Amino acid sequence: MPERFDLVLVGGGLANGLIAWRLLERRPDLSLLLLEGGEAIGGNHTWSFHEHDLTPAENAWLAPFLCHAWPDYEVRFPARRRRIATGYRSVASDRFRDLLTGRLGAALRLRARVAGLAPEAVTLADGRRIEAGAVIDGRGHAASPHVDLGYQKFLGQELRLAAPHGLVRPVVMDATVPQEDGYRFVYLLPFGPSDLLVEDTYYADGAALDRAALRRRIADYCAAAGWRVAGVMREEDGILPIALDGDIAAFWAARAGVPASGLAAALFHPTTGYSLPDAARLADRIASAPDLSAPALFALCRDWSMARWEERRFFRALNRMLYFAGEPRRRFEILQHFHRLPDELIARFYAARLTGPDKLRVLAGRPPVPVMGALGALARPRPIRKEHA
Repeated sequence: MPERFDLVLVGGGLANGLIAWRLLERRPDLSLLLLEGGEAIGGNHTWSFHEHDLTPAENAWLAPFLCHAWPDYEVRFPARRRRIATGYRSVASDRFRDLLTGRLGAALRLRARVAGLAPEAVTLADGRRIEAGAVIDGRGHAASPHVDLGYQKFLGQELRLAAPHGLVRPVVMDATVPQEDGYRFVYLLPFGPSDLLVEDTYYADGAALDRAALRRRIADYCAAAGWRVAGVMREEDGILPIALDGDIAAFWAARAGVPASGLAAALFHPTTGYSLPDAARLADRIASAPDLSAPALFALCRDWSMARWEERRFFRALNRMLYFAGEPRRRFEILQHFHRLPDELIARFYAARLTGPDKLRVLAGRPPVPVMGALGALARPRPIRKEHA
């Protein structure tokens, strides 16, 4: 006889983890199961976001997951360096894993390899079948012929230095580094006086990640800054989707009625790739939904994702300008030009809540890329490239 639950969450990443947390907080009577194919949930990640990406209520319930918070951050470009007075916060997968493992208890199953999904059932690799009122697929980004993507790829090392690094705030973008393989910057999070996360990041056309090269560049960056590395405490890497264009209705039609969360639902900031704010908002919506049946949850996830996709059309146009309007080695000039704007507008950009006047201000001024190239990239969607994953 198959087991049966009210809700089965497949994939123990950020999005499904936050859904489970909110449901257990608000609806403890629900029978819930989270299946993770690996040895642990949460992976090996640092998820960051800006304070105003979330509402005060969302920040409040997410607070137990926070590992670090700063009142401001910095950006650096060849012709511009500034401090931005917006709070910046980070969640580490270790704390995420510890909190959720303790809260879920027997409702978490690890090494549960999934062979097939349906809206109301999961088939495991060993042949067992688990039935549910609904199944939510949160296993991350997967290839789709219906979306056109660029990539933000990175490798980061959490370092212990031999002496204090001297940073008092994050450096979200240091684009004073040589521009290679598209728009490149270094990302710095000071976790302690001598502890520092250093990530080498690229906005690139292809998804290939040369880890050895990125490790060398991190070592070179530290040497140029005068930092002597005493040890590498942790390493993480990733390849995040950056949305250029696509057919979101076809994307959801291909899901065959299976609800989805996180990157599997195309829920991420189109330009930055940040996914935590969207994950938190979807978790709230699901936790307060009156109907958790598969058809109702599919409609909720689909409609929420499609609405976000439509309202973020402007960001995808900017991304096309970033990728196609100028030379790869000069892509940094678009971000340098953008960071001339007031702190409040930059905060709304990261929160994906730009107003009409904001959009005009983003495009105003002397363009940092050729005018005809910029107009063409903004006006004409890029054809779907089916080889993109």
